[in-house]
Amino acid sequence: MKALFALLGYQTALLARSQRWLPPFLLYGIILAVGIQPGRPVLDALGYSAAALLPVTAWLVRVCVTQEPTSARDITSAATSPQRVQLAPLLTALMGAGVLGCLGTTVVVLVSKAMGADNHTVVPIPEAVFAGLLAAAVCALTGAAVAALCTRPLLYSRGWSLALTALGSLLALVTTGSPAKYAVTVLVTGSRTGDPRLPLLAFAGALLFAGVAGAAACAMGPLRGTDVATEN
Repeated sequence: MKALFALLGYQTALLARSQRWLPPFLLYGIILAVGIQPGRPVLDALGYSAAALLPVTAWLVRVCVTQEPTSARDITSAATSPQRVQLAPLLTALMGAGVLGCLGTTVVVLVSKAMGADNHTVVPIPEAVFAGLLAAAVCALTGAAVAALCTRPLLYSRGWSLALTALGSLLALVTTGSPAKYAVTVLVTGSRTGDPRLPLLAFAGALLFAGVAGAAACAMGPLRGTDVATEN
């Protein structure tokens, strides 16, 4: 556990120094600025901000997984383990997405109207905040899972990786049965009735999906090795 925490600090420092976190962070801010108008029903706006977090998280995972040079990755793997070396950037990206999700939810609640879609039903803000944060967590976990399956060590080709990550992110938002779609739908449906329901089932599904995807990526690291050139 101590080694994993050390790797998390190392990956976070790499990310901060490289400033490669800036484009996905800016993208999320632009999406919110364009799509969230002041006075919009709060649950609709929270659903929008949660959905926007999915592709941004997928991008952040790609940034974190590919930011370390291959030679440095080999040394880190030898010093700890290939599984930890794969897990650390995934968790680093999730932490970054968590920060974005909290900031986005805060901004949305501040500028939105505590009303349902009918503009008459009052929506309780504490429950709406909790539902929004849970939906953001679902979308972040789903985006991380998609990216984990579409980048190294499962897929090294940069072109295919980018294409499949983008396609997977889109499908995760529109496909029936996806935890992300379900979570966003719960918020939008709740806006019509003024009832901020919690997407607990979606959260459980997203946790399972992210756990399976992360485990697959970590298991493939030692099998494929880390001798493939970095895709940066």
